[in-house]
Amino acid sequence: MPKVKVHSLFTEFDINLFKAGNHYRLYEKFGSHITTLDNENGTYFAVWAPSAKSVSVIGDFNFWQESDHQLNVRWDGSGIWEGFIPSIGKGTKYKYKIQSSHNNVTTEKADPFARRCEHPPRTASEVWSDDYKWQDKKWMKNRKKNNALDAPFSVYEVHLGSWKKQIEENRFLSYRELAEELVNYVADMNFTHVEFMPIMEYPYDPSWGYQLTGYFAPTARFGYPDDFKYLVDKFHEKGIGVLLDWVPSHFPSDDHGLGYFDGSHLYEHPDRRKGYHQDWKSLIFNYGRNEIKAFLISNAIFWLDQFHADGLRVDAVASMLFLDYSREEGQWEANKYGGREYLEAIDFIKEMNTEVYASFPDVQTIAEESTSFSKVSRPIYDGGLGFGMKWMMGWMHDTLDYFKKEPIYRQHHQNELTFSLNYAFTENFMLPLSHDEVVYGKKSLVSKMPGDEWQRFGNLRVLYSFMYTHPGTKLLFQGGEFGQTSEWNFQGSLDWHLLEYDVHKGAQQLVKDLNTFYRKEPALHQKQFSYLGFEWIDLGDHKNSVLSYIRKGEDEKDNIIIVLNLTPVPRENYRIGLPKSGNLKTVFNSDQKKYFGTGNYKNTKLQSNTLEWNNRENSIELNLPPLSMLAFKYK
Repeated sequence: MPKVKVHSLFTEFDINLFKAGNHYRLYEKFGSHITTLDNENGTYFAVWAPSAKSVSVIGDFNFWQESDHQLNVRWDGSGIWEGFIPSIGKGTKYKYKIQSSHNNVTTEKADPFARRCEHPPRTASEVWSDDYKWQDKKWMKNRKKNNALDAPFSVYEVHLGSWKKQIEENRFLSYRELAEELVNYVADMNFTHVEFMPIMEYPYDPSWGYQLTGYFAPTARFGYPDDFKYLVDKFHEKGIGVLLDWVPSHFPSDDHGLGYFDGSHLYEHPDRRKGYHQDWKSLIFNYGRNEIKAFLISNAIFWLDQFHADGLRVDAVASMLFLDYSREEGQWEANKYGGREYLEAIDFIKEMNTEVYASFPDVQTIAEESTSFSKVSRPIYDGGLGFGMKWMMGWMHDTLDYFKKEPIYRQHHQNELTFSLNYAFTENFMLPLSHDEVVYGKKSLVSKMPGDEWQRFGNLRVLYSFMYTHPGTKLLFQGGEFGQTSEWNFQGSLDWHLLEYDVHKGAQQLVKDLNTFYRKEPALHQKQFSYLGFEWIDLGDHKNSVLSYIRKGEDEKDNIIIVLNLTPVPRENYRIGLPKSGNLKTVFNSDQKKYFGTGNYKNTKLQSNTLEWNNRENSIELNLPPLSMLAFKYK
């Protein structure tokens, strides 16, 4: 009896779709699948290796010898090798040993479609299956309203390995432990969503997960695939959406990974001008190859389908859009029209977004895209790329540059805060204060701020207040919410002991209350992507470094008046124009003592008068605390 039996999960239709690049559920066919053939239990294997002369499954079941279990190549020219091996089951460790027809090169590769990988630094794949029973039916049924573009969308960005560690045992928290500690924390902080930096398997910890080798496997660092499903389930139980970082822009050249897979440039583009990323020393997918498009889109669909993810934050989109990205003259070749746009990558992005929203219309795709490429978050039928949102990198850079400055100089740089409103509604923008801003010598957010301790935290409070009242959705990286003072260290844990101090507890309480404020007030989210949701009162008071504006909801009674004092100098009897006469009430004050503010500046007489101000017929005098945000509504 042969040790590898002829068997296939592919139909002719599957093969045709795969070749055309239109098969978006390849994980149901490729990889290892526990099954039964001729009343015999075993595992079916399938791998794409068109340049191979032979492909063997090697593993702990055959002492890693290639001669015993050679797969069969399909007759249809698809380049797929497959077969059924009896008596192999869950937990079996394996790789593919591939002898190439190119110069007889031999490679040993992990399975690109493996559902589980060995714990790094080990690199084998594992045969896997689970029968996890999801408990999130209610969430999945109703998540459309939680993910809608007019809903509050406040994201807590997390690196699972460094959020918190088990100190006594000096180890990571497991997915199951995080399902208690992290889930309860995010819920208590009133964030609407959590975003995980890449949890797909990766070999090298300092890459933070952005150099993937196991595209279909949650990293074994924290547990098993069903444990990760349990974590997602628990977030959904608390009404919190789960976003995953997804990296289709590049991959590492580790021996067991996708690079030079069958002795040829199978996954990477053969031209290094398109196939090698100089900054990251990594390989770039060949987006013009149909089978690669199908692989990547199937991967996006996989996490939404199998792990109930509520959205994908797509990493490094800018690097995919332009042929000259991070390249000097002579290091890139123009497209067929003479331009710098990477047409095949753009087509892939559009196709990916089309399929994601067709299959899961209640999720969001979010582009990390740092250029002025137009219509990133506009529909494909309108000439866009089809993303749901785009990171507002310009706002982030300008705002942090402003807050780094000593307050005495801010009067000369107020445009750094106001400029973002010139383009705020050209895209569906998310405002990110992400991990990238607190590493590599950039300092933590609070450490960027000038002044003594009180002023640094005052600046942090008004920065967050500006973010939460500026149009757009929000993202804050772990530790920022309580004023982590040291830079993020992926090898360590957040400095949770800082919460013993009132100044850090105050920052944490502010973020919690801002999340509540953002969720509670329709004016802060109903029109967050529309110019109809924002109106300046006064953007030009450079001398006092004060900004005032109105956030608008569907109903005028929900409108909120925002006033920011961006210096440590209190402004008493400060007058602003009002849209109409009436009495105001304070609905938020970032200077409260519970936030470690002064708590000294009251506004008790909030009745307008008819003195014309800011080109408005009505106005009011206010006492503005130092480094503060005040928010008012009409009674």
